[in-house]
Order: sequence, then C-alpha cells, then structure tokens
Amino acid sequence: MIAVPGATGNVGRELVRILVGAGEAVTAISRGEAHGLPADARHVRADLADPDSLRPAVDGADALFLLVAGDDPQGILDAAKAGGVRRVVLVSTLGVGTRPDSYRHPAAFEAALRGCGLEWTVLRCGGLDSNAFAWTESIRTHRVAAAPFGDIGLPMVDPADVAEVAATALLKPGHAGAVYELTGPALTTPRERAAAIGVALGEPVRFVEQPRQEALEQMLAFMPEAVAEGTLAILGEPLPAERRVSPDVERVLGRAPRPFGDWAARSAAAFR
Repeated sequence: MIAVPGATGNVGRELVRILVGAGEAVTAISRGEAHGLPADARHVRADLADPDSLRPAVDGADALFLLVAGDDPQGILDAAKAGGVRRVVLVSTLGVGTRPDSYRHPAAFEAALRGCGLEWTVLRCGGLDSNAFAWTESIRTHRVAAAPFGDIGLPMVDPADVAEVAATALLKPGHAGAVYELTGPALTTPRERAAAIGVALGEPVRFVEQPRQEALEQMLAFMPEAVAEGTLAILGEPLPAERRVSPDVERVLGRAPRPFGDWAARSAAAFR
C-alpha cells in the first residue's frame, strides 16, 4: 500500500490517479474533505503538521509520498517507519541546491530523510506550471495576468510529470538514493505563459508587469520572508543552475517533459 499526503493537490491528485490505475492500493491523505479522487482510493484525513495524526493513515503502508509540510520531518518519518513504510519519495525544491540559506526548511526534510534508515528518493522541482493558477481570478474576470520579471524565463515543470516520476520511483527499483532535478523542456517567461493560457482559452490574455515590492507583499501572506525573497531572487535573477533544463524527467520516464502549453490546454476550464 502507498500513502499519498497532499492527495488533493496538483501533484498528489495526479499521483493517486496513476497509482490506482496501476492497480496499487492507495491511501489518499488530506487535511480536509477530498472530492474527485478515484473510487478505489481509501481516503484518510491527517495533517503532516501533526505527525501523530498521520500514524493511522500510514499503518500498513510500505511506501510514502512526502511533501515538505509541517515542522517535524523526523516525527513524520518516525510515524512512517512505525507503520511499516520502507520507501519514501520526497518532493523538494531546486532551491535546496542553489540557495540553501533561503530554503532551510526543505533542506531539513532532505537531511532527515537521508538519515532515517529508509530507502529514499528526492525530487527537486523547479517552479510548477500550476503556479499559474494564481492568475485564475484575474484571468476569469479581466483576462489579465500580472507577475514580476515578465521576460525572464525559467524551465517550469508540469505537475503531471512530477507525479509520473514520483510514481516510477515509488513502484520501480533503481531509484534509491537518487536526487532528481525536474524541469520542463524549455525556458518560458511569465509573459509567454499568460499568452499560452490565452491560446488555450481562444481569447487573448493581457500580461501586466508587477512591481517587485507588490509581489513580495503578496507572497508574505503565505510564506516566510526568507522563502519569499529567495523565490523572487530566482524569478528575477536566476542562477545558471536555475535556468538549466534538466534531463532527469526524460531519463526516468523515457520521454521528454511536457511543454507549458500542454498544461494550459488541460487546465483551460479553470480560467474560463
């Protein structure tokens, strides 16, 4: 059995679908109600911020998909080990490798995982294509998308590709101890991503360049200042390693990663 916290998220929901489709027993874990998950998935409410709540959810599981959530990675891993988990796949961030001072939280999860005695794989992701859902309301109501650094490109990755790599690492041998960097196939700018959503909608989406300070104030509403500043540094002044298109999606899946336009086409209904 495979336990999947964050089962209603952009990566987790797709991962549950893939695993159930492969005939695996899956426990889908979320903090709240779950809708639209496969009928064959068992749903349990638990919170990674409360490792004790996780114990009944992972009992009997042999593998765990793990997000960077909560402040007690050791407690989460102890609960997993007590439940019988032997393999963990962690979704982390490229920033652990490129800007460790800004991404100490995910770095702590990676360190705890390496020292826990379980088989592990780390997926360090760049920005997710689904970050564009931040534009949902403005595109729906005004056909406008605002972001800072409109003409700086980064290799955003499709969450469906992250889910597929995670499923491969959970189900197949040969991935223990691996750290994969997951990116899309090419650099795309915020302006280009807004235009791609417009193509998917069949209507133009106007892009508005957002001042850095305004973007920072918005980010501070849901992330620590160090992470917000680190994120803006990546968006505005990316290091060469943060602009690198990684071969790891293709290496694991045997195909090229999906372009942003594919994600936009699949997600167009959210912006209508």
